[in-house]
Amino acid sequence: MCIRDRGPPPLQGPPSPYGPQPYQTWSQGYTPYNTPAPLNGMSIAALVLGILCCIPGVGLVLGLIALNQIKKRGERGRSMAAAGMVLSAFGLVVGVLGVTGAATGFWDDVKDSARNNSSASPVKGECFDAPSGSLEGMTYDFDVVSCDGEHDGEVFAVVRMSGGTYPGDKKVAATADDRCYALQDAYAMDGWAVPDDVDVYYVTPTEQSWSLGDREITCAFGNTDEKASLPGGSLRNDAATLDSDQVAYLKAAHVLNVALDSAPDAQYVEDDLPGHKAWAGRVSAALTQQAGLLESHEWPGGSEKPVAALVKDLRAAQKEWAKAAEASDADEFYAHYDKGADLIDPKKSVTARKALGLATTPPSYDENGGGGDSGGGDTGLEV
Repeated sequence: MCIRDRGPPPLQGPPSPYGPQPYQTWSQGYTPYNTPAPLNGMSIAALVLGILCCIPGVGLVLGLIALNQIKKRGERGRSMAAAGMVLSAFGLVVGVLGVTGAATGFWDDVKDSARNNSSASPVKGECFDAPSGSLEGMTYDFDVVSCDGEHDGEVFAVVRMSGGTYPGDKKVAATADDRCYALQDAYAMDGWAVPDDVDVYYVTPTEQSWSLGDREITCAFGNTDEKASLPGGSLRNDAATLDSDQVAYLKAAHVLNVALDSAPDAQYVEDDLPGHKAWAGRVSAALTQQAGLLESHEWPGGSEKPVAALVKDLRAAQKEWAKAAEASDADEFYAHYDKGADLIDPKKSVTARKALGLATTPPSYDENGGGGDSGGGDTGLEV
């Protein structure tokens, strides 16, 4: 499996029924860092004898020895050892009992045991540690741990890919990048509550695990320093942890954040006036939608006035962004853009957020205007 993020790396695919498959991790902007540990020879022998079933039981013994050696030496081959144990045990039971029903039952027990012996990929909402202590390079196991203490990562989504043949590392990584960044806001709805040193990583299938049926991409939060941990506490804030008023506010805010995040690649309006005008049109439409969503919700007493004041600013901002979308030149665009951006300055939403019990510290942004968390786009704005 492979780990990636916008600054650091990605992880690759869940384990097969025969044990965990390798996870490779990349840092953003770097080529795959793939230096796997030595392969345990005993695990190979266990798998071969398990497949041949020529000496029932030997593969089981060799598999146990291999697992012990792998644990002590840090070698690869746990999945091969587990597969050899499963196949050898099945062959042994069939040979001894000769009873299909009993053999099938024992086969299921052995498979469960093999799964329990290996570390499965964590699921949505679970936190984990990478054995190497780094979300980079290659890994074969994940240790699921409590989110209460320090941990390396927290899973916020699991995506399943489709297709017959392995699409290649670049295609898998591109899919993971698109899907994981699109799904982070559904798990951490309030981007303001996500610390600045948190970034997105993902675990993707390797070509080896793909051949065994692995199609899952695991999206996770991790520290921007891939060798550092996340502090205790879950980053989850969604409908499962927030009240209905908080969810309503964040859903409305997300509409605008998505539009802001769709800014054209050209940094300067002069380089792509049509692209910036189209973007301003999307922001204008989003402001209309956001204001409508906020107005249609019945807010509790303490938050009604702050939200109403926010809506007033949004309506005024919408007019400026609409004028920017119709600008005849860059100077006219800038004039309306500046006014519109001031009206949706994140600080203007602090009072409403405080009344609703949401985070009140706006995210910090780098010198290029990009946010360190979800949303915000190239404008450095996130409401």
